[in-house]
Amino acid sequence: MKQCKLKDFSFQHSIKTRWKDLDAFGHVNNAVFLSYVEDARVLFFKRWKINYKERSLIVASAKIDYIKQLNHPSNIIIGQKVSRIGTKSFDIKSAIFDENNHLEPYCITIVTSVCFDFLNNKTIEVYEDIKKDYENK
Repeated sequence: MKQCKLKDFSFQHSIKTRWKDLDAFGHVNNAVFLSYVEDARVLFFKRWKINYKERSLIVASAKIDYIKQLNHPSNIIIGQKVSRIGTKSFDIKSAIFDENNHLEPYCITIVTSVCFDFLNNKTIEVYEDIKKDYENK
């Protein structure tokens, strides 16, 4: 996966690591990285007025490339952008950076989401505002 920098991302969300995120080796557990990305993604979705009924999204897949260890305590920034648009699905590329180092991420993820209408239990075409975010990346 091509290396990236924080400036490559149109949406950014800052959070702090938590003591409970640590594993037995004393660094942030790899599984927690996806929860950081999920926290940022939920805020990213708010811009599209997702309502979890007829205008909703489901995660179809998540891929993560771990680049380096994250220690606690750390202030981190998750950068996100729409990186691919399909007919009914799209990808969000995310990267986690230290607030003081925007040049080398701790990890890079690709999450594929599908637009879904839970009232009619069916997939639907990608929403126009998501397409606009992709075009303005």
